[in-house]
Amino acid sequence: MTPEAGAACETERVRRFFDRSAESYDGWMRPFDRLLLGDGREMVCSRARGRTLELAVGTGLNLAGYPPDAQVTGIDVSPAMLAIAGRRAQALGRAVELRVGDAQALEFPDGCFDTVVVTLALCTIPDERRALAEAYRVLRPGGQLLLLEHVRSPVAPVRWVQRLLEPLARLVGDHLLRDPLDHLGAVGFRVERCDRSKWGFIEEVVARKAR
Repeated sequence: MTPEAGAACETERVRRFFDRSAESYDGWMRPFDRLLLGDGREMVCSRARGRTLELAVGTGLNLAGYPPDAQVTGIDVSPAMLAIAGRRAQALGRAVELRVGDAQALEFPDGCFDTVVVTLALCTIPDERRALAEAYRVLRPGGQLLLLEHVRSPVAPVRWVQRLLEPLARLVGDHLLRDPLDHLGAVGFRVERCDRSKWGFIEEVVARKAR
């Protein structure tokens, strides 16, 4: 099997998993958000400006956090997750464009967004470097990338536990030992801010495309 075919198979596996899990997703994310993210989603999304793309928008948990003047487009590989996001947007009275799409191969022209937002998604996207390269491509010069992710901790005991749990996490398409900082510079981003919390397990990043 070629690498491209392998990535396509993994993407399809992720889609099936989230289609099956869509109705229960918010329920099992609620304690994770409360214990580990706090108001992280709101803080990240409040920084969005202009035409904004959210990769792996899921059930739309971030939608309430965007500024009223942000023009938000959300993509996700799972139609079932997008259906819930659509209902959430309607309940919020928020005009959002929602599309089925693959973060690894965005169907948008170069340089058409001011902001790209990714929260808790690079851990499940099969090729996270490719997704970051696509985010870079669709950003306008000077555009910003806003990330909130669980990552490989620099704290040795936490990282040891992550390594122990990694095989189990992989069964549901999650990766505990990733860190977007491994790729941001290589695909062209300049990191402006990086804050870690929860023993280095949670990472918030602001990066920018060169002008």
